[in-house]
Amino acid sequence: MEGPNLTTVTEFILLGVTDRPELQAPLFLLFLVVYLTSLLGNLGMIILTQVDPGLQTPMYFFLRHLAFTDLGYSTAVGPKMLANFVVDQNSISYNCCATQLAFFLLFVACELFILCAMSYDRYVAICHPLLYTAIMSPRVCWVLVVIPYLYCTFVSLLITTKIFTLSFCGYNVISHFYCDSLPLLSLVCSDTHAVEVMMLILAAFNLISSLLVVLVSYLLIFVAILRMKSAEGKRKAFSTCGSHLTMVTVFYGTLIFMYVKPKSSHSFDTDKVASIFYTMVIPMLNPLIYCLRNKDVKCAVQKTQKKVCNIFD
Repeated sequence: MEGPNLTTVTEFILLGVTDRPELQAPLFLLFLVVYLTSLLGNLGMIILTQVDPGLQTPMYFFLRHLAFTDLGYSTAVGPKMLANFVVDQNSISYNCCATQLAFFLLFVACELFILCAMSYDRYVAICHPLLYTAIMSPRVCWVLVVIPYLYCTFVSLLITTKIFTLSFCGYNVISHFYCDSLPLLSLVCSDTHAVEVMMLILAAFNLISSLLVVLVSYLLIFVAILRMKSAEGKRKAFSTCGSHLTMVTVFYGTLIFMYVKPKSSHSFDTDKVASIFYTMVIPMLNPLIYCLRNKDVKCAVQKTQKKVCNIFD
C-alpha cells in the first residue's frame, strides 16, 4: 500500500448524507425514527414467526429470514449513518470500513435469494397445493436459505478482499454515508477495471438469476390464477402474493438502478438517495407491508398483545 506518491490509509472520513448544517438535526430525528421502526419491526417479525404456533409454515420461515437480512444490512449502515449527524468529523477505521462493506454486501445479496425462495414457495402453494407440504419440507426450506448464506458470504468476502488489497491514495474522504464499493473504488490509485468487471458480473448474475426465478414463478402463478373458476379463489391467491410482489418490485428495482451499470454513469448524489431508500426505508417497509396486508400476522400480533396484557394485569 505504500509507494513514492502513496501514504498508508488507516481510516476513512464519511461525508454523510448532507453537508448543510440546518438539515443535520431534522435528518437525524427522521432517520432515527426510521431505523428504530425498522429495528423493532424486524425484531418483532423474527420473534413473532418463531414463537406463534400459527406461523410455523414455510412462508413465515422465509419471512423470518427476510426480516433477519433486513435487520442485518440496516444495522450495518444505520448506526454509523446516525453518528455522522452528531459528530464533527465522522471517521471509520480501515478495518471497520472493510467489515461494514462485507456485512452490507452479505445481507443485501442474501435478501435477493430469500425473496427468490419466497416466490418459489408461493408458486408451490398456488400451483401445487396438494403437494405443498411434501415439496416445501423443513429440509428443503433450510437448503433454500443455507446455500444463499454460504454463497453470499463467499461473494461478500471476495469483493471486500479484492477492494481492500488495492492501493489507496492518501485522499481518504468517502463521498457517502457508509463504506460502499463504488465510492471506495474512486479512492483507489491502481487500476480498478478488473474489480469493476468482477463486481458488475457478480451483481448482474445475482440479480438476473434470482429475478428470473421470481418472474418464472409469478408467470406460472398468474397462469394458474387465470384458470381458476372461483372469484374468491382468485382474490385469495392475489392477496397471498400481493405483499411479496410489492417487496420484490421495490427492492429489485432499486438495486438494478444502483449496481447494474458502469462506474462512469454513477452520480454520487443520486446514489446516496437510492442508497438511503434501500438501506433504511425498505427494511422499515417490509414488516409494515406484511403486518398491514397479512391477516395471519395481524391475528398473531393481537394474540401476543393479549398475552402480554394478561401478564401485566
